[in-house]
Amino acid sequence: MGPEPSYRVGLASLLGLFPEEPSLGESWLSPEEVPEPAHSLLVHHHHMTVTLETHHGEPVALRAIASRRIGQVYCRKLLLEGARTGTVVLFGMVRIHLDQVPDRVRDLILEEKIPLGRLLIDQGVLRRVERTALFSYPARPIDRERFALGAEYPPDTRLFGRLALLHCDGKPAIELLEVVRPASPAGGAG
Repeated sequence: MGPEPSYRVGLASLLGLFPEEPSLGESWLSPEEVPEPAHSLLVHHHHMTVTLETHHGEPVALRAIASRRIGQVYCRKLLLEGARTGTVVLFGMVRIHLDQVPDRVRDLILEEKIPLGRLLIDQGVLRRVERTALFSYPARPIDRERFALGAEYPPDTRLFGRLALLHCDGKPAIELLEVVRPASPAGGAG
């Protein structure tokens, strides 16, 4: 495992927002090294909300598990869950520069009710998703708990994620860490 690549969104910086979050023990990957279905879920420049909804066949709902605000910077640790099934499909962290988004969007973000991608789309915010890095790491005990990974997931289960920068109305406004649910050992969507 090499050092963290130099990107505009830093993994260590995002993890540092919530010091209780255990380190990942990540390996940095090229797009070609990411297997399916994680490849389809991560190797693109689209909103994760829409990608997950398409992949899992249901809308996703936001569950904020921790958040904090320091001036104009709002940080959130979150899970996205299937709205019907309750299956956790993504673990993430986000740092939002509130002064870079319209006031109405800021207020909705702070309510912690709507997944970010859906919120930005519904509010008509011109956005561009810049994927900056891909990584993998062995599932930690907290990941097994968050994703409710049962005994059918072997101890060496690996998780895949990405770092991304969301530009809102042309301004770099939102830094993202997104980790997707591991594929089902039986070969399903997970």
